[in-house]
Amino acid sequence: MTPASIPPTQYARSGPIHLAYQVLGSGPPNLVVVSSGPGSHMDHQWREPHAVRWLRRTASFCRMVMYDNRGVGLSDPVPMDAVPTMDEQVDDVRVIMDATGCERAVIAGHIGGTGPALVFAASHPERVEKVIVMGGYARLRRADDYPYGVDQEQIDMIADTILAGWGTGMDLPMTDPSMVGDEEFTAWYAQMERLAASPGTAVAMARQWFETDVRSVLHTITAPTLVIGRAGNALYTPDHARYLADNIAGAKYVEFPGSDLHFFTEGADEVLDVIEEFVTGTPPAPSIDRFLGTVLFVDIVQSTKRAVELGDARFRELLEDFHELIKRQLDRHGGRLIDTAGDGALTLFDSPARAIACAESLRDGVRALGIEIRAGVHTGEMERGSGGEVRGIAVHIGARVAALAGPSQVLVSRTIRDLMAGAPIQFESAGTHTLKGVPGRWEIYALAR
Repeated sequence: MTPASIPPTQYARSGPIHLAYQVLGSGPPNLVVVSSGPGSHMDHQWREPHAVRWLRRTASFCRMVMYDNRGVGLSDPVPMDAVPTMDEQVDDVRVIMDATGCERAVIAGHIGGTGPALVFAASHPERVEKVIVMGGYARLRRADDYPYGVDQEQIDMIADTILAGWGTGMDLPMTDPSMVGDEEFTAWYAQMERLAASPGTAVAMARQWFETDVRSVLHTITAPTLVIGRAGNALYTPDHARYLADNIAGAKYVEFPGSDLHFFTEGADEVLDVIEEFVTGTPPAPSIDRFLGTVLFVDIVQSTKRAVELGDARFRELLEDFHELIKRQLDRHGGRLIDTAGDGALTLFDSPARAIACAESLRDGVRALGIEIRAGVHTGEMERGSGGEVRGIAVHIGARVAALAGPSQVLVSRTIRDLMAGAPIQFESAGTHTLKGVPGRWEIYALAR
């Protein structure tokens, strides 16, 4: 995301503590997302495409207010022996609502934010329209009258895992197993941990989760409540979610497949469909997320030959350097990496000019790596998939244009040339071509060197 597209981070004062918050979308309804614990950072969340899509989609049907818990992210830090109490967290919800002008709101709690959300709903019913609980629990520790929780040995194991691997993404198999193997997500996740809290603070907050018990307030909650569970999550099992639904009057329980702790990863659209209908009272209109975008395809020229010359190990290093260069140039030019396939990459831009500038930078930058690339650029209507991928005939055209390019050549479609009319960029005709699988003949142009 470019800085201009990220909502500004603002601060609300809760006693001596400054709470960082953001507001996205318009309402009513208002939706206040109660901070879920030590893995939150208001600004860094906008660097993960899955998270961004979740946030944008949510804000399409409400005014969403979100914040970093005290001691976490951009909010003021707290000592490890003074992690926020339940009373402080509940009062922070009130402070955030006051600061953002929310007289009444839908209150949403996710994992560690469940307890404060439920207690706030019970103690401030006049300010709560509805309640949403995702991956939630009333209690996590096992007891004689609560057989669903974990024992002390498991609690210590979880704390040790967090302490040993915090900031590395090592706990991803436990939290979001569907994203294991996704290098981009793992890097983002690990950096989120490092930016959000220190290892000691993270462990202190995690241990506090196992001391939470809000069972006594459940019967006093009168607001309509939606409880969402994951069928396969090992820690926040469906038993916890079902218990909540069974003990809150009139609560609706919906269970989704999968094991991820977060809901913006696997099956995000299906979860948001349920949330949107609950918040607005109206099922979401069926629609396809279509948009106008510019794709840039790049790949290494004669990559097989280079692999043979360098050997497998050195060629893997070269590919890593190449992909790192792509990431840097995408950040510089406001592009987004959609997919990498061996020696190439598909990237997306919101303007042809940025895509062409990025292509030029990549063409020139790879010379230091001892390779050449070819590139193709096309603008057209395309469709965004639930996982953030893009598809459609425009994507195929971009790939076909790139395939026509020679070493260090940037080719563009006639559409790009027409959209860039008047810009200080020179194009040369590269002839009219038939593109495999695409109807008609296409005028192709080369970026003048």
